[in-house]
Amino acid sequence: MRNIVFGILVVCLAVLSCRTGDDDLQKIDQILNIYMKNGAGRDLLHQKKDQTYFTYSMNDVNGIKDIAPVSSTLRATADSTLFIEYIAGARRIGLDTLDPNNKTYHSVIAVSLIKKRNNTILDTINEKLEIQYRMTPSVFEVSKVYYNDTLRFTKTPGASNVVTIVK
Repeated sequence: MRNIVFGILVVCLAVLSCRTGDDDLQKIDQILNIYMKNGAGRDLLHQKKDQTYFTYSMNDVNGIKDIAPVSSTLRATADSTLFIEYIAGARRIGLDTLDPNNKTYHSVIAVSLIKKRNNTILDTINEKLEIQYRMTPSVFEVSKVYYNDTLRFTKTPGASNVVTIVK
């Protein structure tokens, strides 16, 4: 009995040792930085400046519920310019999934921008953000970003995913 167990163990080790070390890992690049500026280049997310958006919210249009908040973080650069960092959270729907080596997915997010002055809401603006993703065996990445149906970003290999919305 011991010989049988030992023999099975040797065969298992032999099979495992025949594996190659060429297991490819898929690179995931889905962090998106969204800057909002006016025509003069002024940051529209900085709440201490006049004529800026005091707050924003993001809701998944394709979510399972009508109200499906999407998480994001308001971050700042070294010069205090604010931007929205979106990592993931919105449901991805397949656009072109027939080719297993090159699939396209997209997420649609409703963005609400609220302008306030002296704690009084002046205006609420509802807009649409669409993020398209490309998935191959080697990479899953943001490929295009549309804001209000206008193409605002196309992925450049090796570059970060930075979208600047000029309002």
